[in-house]
Amino acid sequence: MDFQMFAVVMLLLASVEHSLASCVVDSFTVKQDFDPQRYAGKWYALQKKDPEGLFLQDNISAEYTVGDDGAMVASSRGRVTLFGFWVVCADMAAQYSVPNPANPGKMFMNYQGLASYLSSGGDNYWIIDTDYDNYAITYACRSLNDDRSCGDGYALVFSRNPRGLPPAIQRIVRQKQEEICMAGQFQPVLQTGVC
Repeated sequence: MDFQMFAVVMLLLASVEHSLASCVVDSFTVKQDFDPQRYAGKWYALQKKDPEGLFLQDNISAEYTVGDDGAMVASSRGRVTLFGFWVVCADMAAQYSVPNPANPGKMFMNYQGLASYLSSGGDNYWIIDTDYDNYAITYACRSLNDDRSCGDGYALVFSRNPRGLPPAIQRIVRQKQEEICMAGQFQPVLQTGVC
């Protein structure tokens, strides 16, 4: 009986260790050979996992363009509630840089709210996966825990179509959400066209 209990405890510990190791942010994979030119264009957020603090709540869309110099920029729009009661469509702008050209799916994003009441800052911004034509999953971790898992981060599931994704792609998205340790943390994003 003691050996069986020992085996169960060891199996449990191995399982916990594996789950912790797989949530180390630096171990997450991003889109291999990410191509900003193919990514450019309009995307609609269908799901999101919010960070701490103020974040766009619904009707989120982003238009990505690539300049002659190869740098990617985006203009984003979505509704946000300010001061607990004031609902407005907010415009954001972002510029992306690639710290390591060998891994173009891992970018740094500088963003600015285009009104004084919106925030500005910078985040690591990763393209976890995309097929360029239907879906994209983006990820940002703002702070790390001591075990190198994400303490505060956000992610978005984008689609070229504001009405949703087909079941086969939804399965891919769920798998990727598990790989970035955010399964079950996403909320749907309403797309009514108000912004």
